[in-house]
Amino acid sequence: MRTLLLALLAALPLVAAANYDGPALATCRAFGERALQADGADFKALEFDNDRHLFHERESRKLGSQSLGASLSGYGAIVREVGPAVEMAFLCLLANDRRALWFHWMPRRDAPSLRQCQRGTDAGACLQSLLNLAERDLLEVAAFRFQESLEADAKAGNDAASTAYRNSAAAWRNYRDLECARRGASGSDAWRACVVDLTRRRYLDLQ
Repeated sequence: MRTLLLALLAALPLVAAANYDGPALATCRAFGERALQADGADFKALEFDNDRHLFHERESRKLGSQSLGASLSGYGAIVREVGPAVEMAFLCLLANDRRALWFHWMPRRDAPSLRQCQRGTDAGACLQSLLNLAERDLLEVAAFRFQESLEADAKAGNDAASTAYRNSAAAWRNYRDLECARRGASGSDAWRACVVDLTRRRYLDLQ
């Protein structure tokens, strides 16, 4: 489904109206919520971000025997009753602005954690939970990469690989600490969000 969504997004016209606020928003939101309910998802609401990434496209083509009249794509979130919201990218296909045909979403891995946690009632607790998860994920992949460096050392008969890895890890952590101190006071939501986002990025870099 991820490949299908990316292919459909790539096929959409490049010219679009951003910051759309018409009836397709409510149509796609209601259709998406029904789809989530049918899947048995635990959620409180489906939110679409009305920002520069939101695109409403007029279409004039066929999907099989069905006429496609419009599409809506962008970012948003599945807000849950408990726990952080699930940030997503979505695509909604419509026969017209008041009748949706298809809705699909996929997790957005690069979503800003502060925005994610501001969708709930306790941003500080949410950010701390995300930080715990990010640190755990990073620890796992870092241990694997460090083991790789030790194996490289064993083959080379020196400690060059593991030393380089240690230096890289220390330099990254120093950068994260300095950059997040620049963004906000220690313990603030801005500081904690920065630590989460940079830790997530480091995890992706090491995968």
